[in-house]
Amino acid sequence: MRFFAAALVLAAAALAQSPAATPYRYLRAGAAANLHASTRGGFALIGGGTDLDQAFQWMCDRSGHGDFLVLRASGTDAYNPYIQKLCPQENSVATLILPSRAAALDPLAAHTIRAASAIFIAGGDQSNYVNFWAATPVQKELNAAIRRGVPLGGTSAGLAVLGEWGYSAQHDRPDGPDLTSAVALANPYQEQVVLAHTFVQIPALRSVVTDTHFHARDRLGRLLVFMARILQDERATSVHGIGVDQHTALLVEPSGAAVAAGTGSVYLFAADHPAAVCRAGAPLEFSGIQVRRLGAGDRFDLQTWAGAGTAYTLNVLAGTVHSTQPGGGIY
Repeated sequence: MRFFAAALVLAAAALAQSPAATPYRYLRAGAAANLHASTRGGFALIGGGTDLDQAFQWMCDRSGHGDFLVLRASGTDAYNPYIQKLCPQENSVATLILPSRAAALDPLAAHTIRAASAIFIAGGDQSNYVNFWAATPVQKELNAAIRRGVPLGGTSAGLAVLGEWGYSAQHDRPDGPDLTSAVALANPYQEQVVLAHTFVQIPALRSVVTDTHFHARDRLGRLLVFMARILQDERATSVHGIGVDQHTALLVEPSGAAVAAGTGSVYLFAADHPAAVCRAGAPLEFSGIQVRRLGAGDRFDLQTWAGAGTAYTLNVLAGTVHSTQPGGGIY
């Protein structure tokens, strides 16, 4: 179908004004009818914090100037004017807020994702994405969009669900503390260490677990714990990690060719052996983790796991991370 019926879009917008009538909110700016656009696939892995204009413009360039969709489980349509200003050639920009499984099961959710020319998963609480959207048409349509070459991006919680594995935060309390590196390193089987598997299926991110706000929130240790757990629980014989700083992105082609952008760093980790100690109640012992730190403009191939950047090795001894970098810095 070349155009998504304008009547359906207008009806959905009208219903969105009456929260009691629908389990979702759909807020749209731009043309009322969707445009059938020619898209190019790609994945914008954004580390959180202040939004990175370059990453959104990269997604818009691949959207065929069609219909840009923001998905979230809570919040507002604040991305709509931001993206419209950055990408004035887009046919439309819309935000679809799906705050429950009922919302994810509503037929409009699947239809809206299916019509999108670019999809961005906002920040928030990734446990909501897993709890509300997994095993629903939302998850099915996200994976179908990946297969047909629709650009997909995510920031913060939205990035956390893009790897083959992702920290699901399912035991974090909304009013409680986030999982810290210190807590995870002291006990890799602490109840907050919960990983979701294949929420989306991106071939270029196979064997990858991600984390965000990386340096600012000192998340290196917990990402190493995630990697150790994946290896220990025999989910894989090798694993890679990607940690992205705030105001930073890794822009990934479907082939796996990637480039870093923004003001911070992207950290790439590789391990092909289990940790020496990874068990409940004991500090992690995990040696020989290979690291590559990328800055803006550095290129890396995620398929061959080779490219530019600063290379060093990390070792975790009695729950403490040590580095081979000069000066011993772990970032």
